Amino acid sequence: MTVQRTAAPGRVAAPWLALLAAPLSFGIGGPALVLADIARDTGTTVASATWVVTAFGWGISVGTPLLAGLLARRGVRGTLATCAVLVLLGAVLVNAHPTMAVVALGTALLGLGTAGLLACAMTLAEGARTMGLISAALAALGATGPLVGSLAGSLIDWRASLTLPALGLLALPVVLRRPGPGGATVTAPFDVTGAALLMALVTALVTIPHQPLPAAVAAALAAGALAVHLRRRPDGFLPAVLVRSPAFLLAAATTLFLAIVNFGLFYAAPVLLARQTGWSPAAVGAVMLWPYLLGGGLSWVVVAVTARLHLRTVAAGLAATVVAATLVAWTVAAVPILLVAFAAGSIAAASGQGALARHAAEAVPAPYRSPALGMFTLCYLLGTAFGPAIVALVLAT
Repeated sequence: MTVQRTAAPGRVAAPWLALLAAPLSFGIGGPALVLADIARDTGTTVASATWVVTAFGWGISVGTPLLAGLLARRGVRGTLATCAVLVLLGAVLVNAHPTMAVVALGTALLGLGTAGLLACAMTLAEGARTMGLISAALAALGATGPLVGSLAGSLIDWRASLTLPALGLLALPVVLRRPGPGGATVTAPFDVTGAALLMALVTALVTIPHQPLPAAVAAALAAGALAVHLRRRPDGFLPAVLVRSPAFLLAAATTLFLAIVNFGLFYAAPVLLARQTGWSPAAVGAVMLWPYLLGGGLSWVVVAVTARLHLRTVAAGLAATVVAATLVAWTVAAVPILLVAFAAGSIAAASGQGALARHAAEAVPAPYRSPALGMFTLCYLLGTAFGPAIVALVLAT
């Protein structure tokens, strides 16, 4: 891989980068309390309405590696322009016609575009403090997502809840005014086949909760074709060194598991709380704030504490935590204990994203650490597609 260095990007103030990136979290949590409204207006069930979340999860999952590749080749300006078009088109489709197919396509485009905005924000971030502010903003908006989405749905309608990720475009004029934002430019040919096969695999995987048998068959075929391609092009879009590293695979599989369980609990929380209390959606969203804000805040401490622990110890401890949180959430009716369970799941998932990312990067040689982090992030984001869909199917039975 040949890399050319361009001029250093102009400094962009950290709050503007946080505004550029953080609204992505609204696409995950914003629909949590308006799924019934979406189902009613589109003539589907609540379980089918989770397609809007699945589609957004698909968008940010495939968008993370794809737009990171675009960023490496076209620079920040070109990537921001592409992402702006995707986000605007997605917002138009969400508001165009109330059919599930059109709305899901709109949220998928919103996911693709906001994944690129996040990648650009991370590229322009200078120093740990800026990175920390972006991560904190993502966690904070994720925690407030259900409440803000519910309020937007009440004041306007559910379409406003789904369009909240487009708020990241507010930072675009400031970011684009900076002189020559860019970074490393990759001149190696883009691995179109590898990217297409990975997209096919991710698409099949996120469809499994909705269409188990055909999606599982498609996933198996895509995985097989991708394995063959890896042997032909080991340094392609998905480097073969990643799938040959047991440590990387353990870190990636663990973060996927943590994300599925955490986002499943996130979407189960409103239903479980409403059953026990009879509260309004806005009240439920307000109560959900503290466990998820607490989870994002304490994750910084957990990541620091576990920094010197072995990968297997960290993975086992975090997995055990989310399993315990799930068992408590589904078996205990007391509201305070439910909130503690939600907080525990949030802490484990947020901590895992930070602690396991370090292990994933260190598991491969230095030249492959960037793609390793990209694929690791993809595994975490897949949880946003799996978790809500699985919970909706469980609650519907």
